[in-house]
Amino acid sequence: MTKPIVAIPCDYREFEGSDWHAVAHQYVRAAVEGAGAMALLVPALEEGNDADALLDRVDGLLVSGARSNVHPSLYGRTATEQDGPFDPGRDATSLPLIRAALKRGMPVLAICRGIQELNVALGGTLANDIQEQPGIWDHRHPEDPDRDVKYAIRQGVSVKEGSCLARVVGAGEIQVNSLHRQAISALAPGLAVEALADDGTVEAVSVIDAKGFAVGVQWHPEYWVGTDSPSGQIFSAFGEALTDYVRARQAARLSA
Repeated sequence: MTKPIVAIPCDYREFEGSDWHAVAHQYVRAAVEGAGAMALLVPALEEGNDADALLDRVDGLLVSGARSNVHPSLYGRTATEQDGPFDPGRDATSLPLIRAALKRGMPVLAICRGIQELNVALGGTLANDIQEQPGIWDHRHPEDPDRDVKYAIRQGVSVKEGSCLARVVGAGEIQVNSLHRQAISALAPGLAVEALADDGTVEAVSVIDAKGFAVGVQWHPEYWVGTDSPSGQIFSAFGEALTDYVRARQAARLSA
């Protein structure tokens, strides 16, 4: 059997005076080492991408975290400078890919910005600077140049009994590295809550009645995929779903 290929939407970034389409290496490494897949990076274009044509050539979608935020106009709110930074190319690339992948029953794993994109793509809204809301923790990462400190596992979340995620990591509390200042506000009608922080922040969701694996997490399992058990289990489950999808696609071709 051929190795699965995972599409990862890029961010549109500026480095050293040039514009780049980029994905942080930790997501590519996790796809390869944690899910046993190959990675195909999708440029963040406001126009020119064809979601269906691209998904014809891959077996799953990994929607990564990013510095930028989903533009509020995409969930019915007026944008302010504080809501940024924005990446319209990323928005225009990721949201159609999410919708098209779910329609096909293709495995989807959405991380950090990805879970927020998943919620917006299905009709939900986001809250900004949640640390300013009464009773909500400061979920932002510490300002430390050491990435291991920045991505340290430091927060508990409660995984719901009987949920999709519970079948992967078990129900009850697990420790995660959740680093964000935005979060889900109104949950999209097609999503179910999989895990919550103690302050009530939605930390994981799944797609209701999904044809395949379709999970979003607000934390960063990709960073510790090789050393943290829940992180590895999430990517292993994603990899198994990718393998199943490849087999089903091959069987359909043989029977056609």
